[in-house]
Amino acid sequence: MKVIIFVLLAISAVRGVWYDNGNFYQIYPRSFMDSNNDGVGDLKGIAQKLQYVKDLGMTGTWLSPIFKSPMADFGYDISDYTMVQPEYGSMEDFEALIDKANEIDIKIILDFVPNHTSDQHDWFLRSVKREPGYEHYYVWHPGKVVDGKRVPPNNWVSVFRGSAWEWNEDRQEYYLHAFLKEQPDLNYRYQGVVDEMKNVLRYWMRKGVAGFRIDAVPYLFEIAPDSEGNYPDEPLTGSACPNPEDDCYTQHIYTQNQPETWDMVYQWRAVLDDYVKQTNSFARIMMIEAYTPLPNIKYIFTDGHGKEGAQIPFNFELISNVNGKSSAKDFKEHIDAWIDRLPEGYQNNWVMGNHDNKRIASRFGIERADLINILLQTLPGFAITYNGEELALLDVYISWENTIDPAGCRTNSTIYQQYSRDPVRTPFPWNDQKNAGFSNADKTWLPVSPDYKEVNVELQEKYTYSHLKTFRKLTQMRKNEKALQEGHLKMKLIGNDILAYERRIDGTKPSENFVIILNFSGNTHKVNIHQLFPQMSQIYKIEAQSLHITSHKEGDQIDGRNFEVKPNDAYVLRGEASKLYSYLIFFFTFLSAFFNIFVRS
Repeated sequence: MKVIIFVLLAISAVRGVWYDNGNFYQIYPRSFMDSNNDGVGDLKGIAQKLQYVKDLGMTGTWLSPIFKSPMADFGYDISDYTMVQPEYGSMEDFEALIDKANEIDIKIILDFVPNHTSDQHDWFLRSVKREPGYEHYYVWHPGKVVDGKRVPPNNWVSVFRGSAWEWNEDRQEYYLHAFLKEQPDLNYRYQGVVDEMKNVLRYWMRKGVAGFRIDAVPYLFEIAPDSEGNYPDEPLTGSACPNPEDDCYTQHIYTQNQPETWDMVYQWRAVLDDYVKQTNSFARIMMIEAYTPLPNIKYIFTDGHGKEGAQIPFNFELISNVNGKSSAKDFKEHIDAWIDRLPEGYQNNWVMGNHDNKRIASRFGIERADLINILLQTLPGFAITYNGEELALLDVYISWENTIDPAGCRTNSTIYQQYSRDPVRTPFPWNDQKNAGFSNADKTWLPVSPDYKEVNVELQEKYTYSHLKTFRKLTQMRKNEKALQEGHLKMKLIGNDILAYERRIDGTKPSENFVIILNFSGNTHKVNIHQLFPQMSQIYKIEAQSLHITSHKEGDQIDGRNFEVKPNDAYVLRGEASKLYSYLIFFFTFLSAFFNIFVRS
């Protein structure tokens, strides 16, 4: 028996953890699939379409919040962490979704929102009344009196504009809200809150979830109050952001990225790991949303002294710092900046889109949609994709009258498009039928894209080549090709226009390794790949390429010493053995066979 256990452990060690080099897909539940025709996506709809996600080549999918909520911020204002939002379904529907995921071998990851609750959460209602045990669940302050008038404690500003403090008439105090006033911040300096949230994690792991994407982590702690219970003003950013209503008005040195934040991450990881040990179940994963300065990322991974944090602190370098005007040099600098700060022994991750940012086809241009997905799927480590990016969906225009995202609604008709996230959250286009096959309702919660008859899953499945089929080819290569999992990354620039890199394992055949060529410009270049990567071959086979390319097709052989790359072209090239290499392989194979016959005789 001991021998069998040892062998099983050895096999497990070789295979690694289920999430290693994983591909993860974000589903926005309201917009993925509506099963009951009320115009809103739901859990049964996700279950119906989960095979599609599996067929994309995904390891797991994380769902934007499904918890009970009054929907002031579409689920990021939670009124009960252990109940499903009724319009998404029931707990039975969630359990059926887990069963379906287990059946087809894909993991379900939940979006955990720990920084704040809804102002309708029972904890908040009790805290307002100062019920024993709940008095300190939230961050309260009586404010200041200036010229006989009571005003907020300081100049802290909300992400959604305006003061981060809201007066509560019943309690006669202000409460802190980093986001909407309907989203009061929890007080993580109070142990009762810490314990409650750990229990929430355990509750959902018992339901079978594979881990958590944890929202807005840098906001968890604010600086501790002074001896008199007061908080300091934050310094102003100055002329760069002069409007006191805007989030950028202050430098958030007291309200974000406090040292205690990282320890809370380690505590959550310990909860996940302890649960796995106690139940002898599969490993759980933790993904952290942290729009934070790059040097802080190492603290989210580990404290460097044995405490573990998240396996995936989301890497937003290629969301926050590059756009359609960025050069290949810009991309390389931000890729290098992340890799250079990666602690030893941890995996990279790459995020190109999510529910808060413009879609990649809108940010970078439709002609570069495949290029961005090729980049995502051929860099080493984890890849995270927002639903619809595999189809090269564009943002959908939403008028001011139809805008419902609070980030846009809190502005005005002139500037709302700079803030609203509605355009990236519209219903998923499954086919060219009513409401893009998303719902049979007369009206969907957001309008479907007007181009859904030309851009949908069913149509892209029919084409020989499509954005969807290119994406699926990339994910299958990433899953099956060792060089794309373990091969080293060596990047080169051609001027400022082209980013080229190899994914290669030393000592392997040329046909087991790859070169990726990405043209981020409107210029045509002749590329000598052999000169860039001498250890690679001279002849290549095109494994994948941008959809718009007509000069070549997948499977074509090209001469790597004189390869023409046109504007916005992107290629994944497999090394091909030269004739001399093939002759040598044949000769040594023949020699080995002859030697074996001679020895045996």
